[in-house]
Amino acid sequence: MSWFNYCGLVIMAIIMIPNIIYAVKMKNKGGGIYKNKAAVITEQIGRYGCFVFMIFNIPYTYFNFWFSNAFIVYLSVNGILCLAYLIFWIVCGNKDGKLKALSLSIIPSCIFLFSGIVLANIPLIVFAVVFAVNHILICCKNVAPVQEREQ
Repeated sequence: MSWFNYCGLVIMAIIMIPNIIYAVKMKNKGGGIYKNKAAVITEQIGRYGCFVFMIFNIPYTYFNFWFSNAFIVYLSVNGILCLAYLIFWIVCGNKDGKLKALSLSIIPSCIFLFSGIVLANIPLIVFAVVFAVNHILICCKNVAPVQEREQ
């Protein structure tokens, strides 16, 4: 793989399509309830770092696939994770709850982390960990107040 990861671009597009549709539909709904600025900023840094390093391979920080048939494993596992992500979007699309929050935050985190490990892409691994911790935290914190209000 060269400096540009076409497969990573396709994976990012698959992940982003339901998010863009959701953002357009819910543009007047406002943001989340959890307002910890440090967590939100750190999540965004992790998110955009993952976007960049899923698509671009920076020399000397990226070591390519490190075992035989890694490309097939990379495509297979990421394909399954992307399919699961889309299925959870379809099933949980109009619902709120922990299942939706956890599935739609853990699956992309797994995609980024798995891709970083299989590609031996050190910046992607670092940004994936930063993103995962903060994204899952924010999603869980945003669900708890919604469930409390409904009771």
